[in-house]
Amino acid sequence: MFDTTTHDDKSAGQSFSHRHKGYKISINVFTQEAEEARDKLKRHRSSHPSLQPNSILSMPPQESLEQRVESKMSPALSVISLLLLLLLLQTAMAGELQPGYYAETCPTAEAVVREVMKKALIREPRSVASVMRFQFHDCFVNGCDGSLLLDDTPTMVGEKEALSNINSLRSFEVIDEAKDALERACPGVVSCADIVVMAARDAVALTGGPDWEVKLGRMDSLTASQEDSNDIMPSPRANASFLIDLFARYNLSIRDLVALSGSHSIGQARCFSIMFRLYNQSGTGKPDPAINPGFRDKLYQLCPRGCDENVTGDLDSTPRTFDNQYFKDLVAGRGFLNSDQTLFTSPQTRAYVRKFSRDQDEFFRAFIEGMTKMGDLVSDRPGEIRRNCRVVNNRPVDVLLES
Repeated sequence: MFDTTTHDDKSAGQSFSHRHKGYKISINVFTQEAEEARDKLKRHRSSHPSLQPNSILSMPPQESLEQRVESKMSPALSVISLLLLLLLLQTAMAGELQPGYYAETCPTAEAVVREVMKKALIREPRSVASVMRFQFHDCFVNGCDGSLLLDDTPTMVGEKEALSNINSLRSFEVIDEAKDALERACPGVVSCADIVVMAARDAVALTGGPDWEVKLGRMDSLTASQEDSNDIMPSPRANASFLIDLFARYNLSIRDLVALSGSHSIGQARCFSIMFRLYNQSGTGKPDPAINPGFRDKLYQLCPRGCDENVTGDLDSTPRTFDNQYFKDLVAGRGFLNSDQTLFTSPQTRAYVRKFSRDQDEFFRAFIEGMTKMGDLVSDRPGEIRRNCRVVNNRPVDVLLES
């Protein structure tokens, strides 16, 4: 499942080989980064008493980390042990999500991200809606680990061109801008996965929706999987039953599903996503009967047969304001996507659509709860803090096993 990815750092180091348990281990030791790793581990131990190595790895109490590293191993294996320990510590920390996680290590982190989002909103309003949806597309595929942000490499096909993402997700440069700003303020501290969660919250707050405190402390993945994304993420044709089952796999309720679908309160979608609704719903050769006739005529004008299917239409009547108009539109048969309108046509979800259409405050409360629960989908895989959200870091020790 894990693939090797290319790296962005080209630091020089010392190279040597060592034979161990029948494998030839080619090791590139970057001594400066190894020392940085040791220092980083010590800082984490002092600032997070509950995350002592003994509690994470069940080390004997009398044996310190330094004693382990400075035992009778070769220098190469000593460095390997140190970095594997750091990687395991980072992975364990990924489960320790909490508000104010960067209060000491990067106190301006959330303000930095919000400022970037403000500029993006001014530059192109649609971009913040796109960024908001990153959290859903990232967290549902192996947890909230920033895997969505990784570019393809010669040895890894990432998630950006998965069926639900290609020609759909956009504005990755906004995350890049936030990461660049954070690297200037607090190098190597804030994860890309956390930036996605902060930016999603900010997209909602800056467009008129609720604001809330987000839990942080995620790690960035070391790989991505287009196959996993294709297997998991729903298409615009999905019906309510499919969506209910999908969300249930992540312990998200029907209420969570309907509320989180309200993310379509802002933004746009392509004609590509609705051509079947307009001209061949369920293979009938006819339009979806659930579409309001007047709204259907507008969609015909926007997306005629043979049109450029990359043309976009508004997801609700107030595409730049985060409000409950989306649900009012569904009640009126003006849902843009099939996966939206199905929430009103289905008896299982209809009551929540009606409720949110009448009570915006209730929608906001449910949306915050859903986003928080979705943000708790943390990966249990090894991770890191990427320097560049598009590529994994160059490991201080590269270990290549050759049979």
